Amino acid sequence: MGAETPIAQTLEEYAAQAVRTDALIAGLQLDDRSVTPFRGGGHPTLRWVILHLIEENARHNGHLDLLRELADGRTGD
Repeated sequence: MGAETPIAQTLEEYAAQAVRTDALIAGLQLDDRSVTPFRGGGHPTLRWVILHLIEENARHNGHLDLLRELADGRTGD
């Protein structure tokens, strides 16, 4: 995706990835470990992966909020 990608398309693709993620983790347990090694060779649990996804989303949302504040000067409460 680039700057030229319409916001509606970006949101649709994000929603589609959320559905795909839900399907991938359905039936798994939070303590199940990945088959593919992660950085450093470890096999993280599904719990760790989900927490990582939440952290990444929160981080990127914070970046977007900062950019919006710089653009329009409005700050949240």
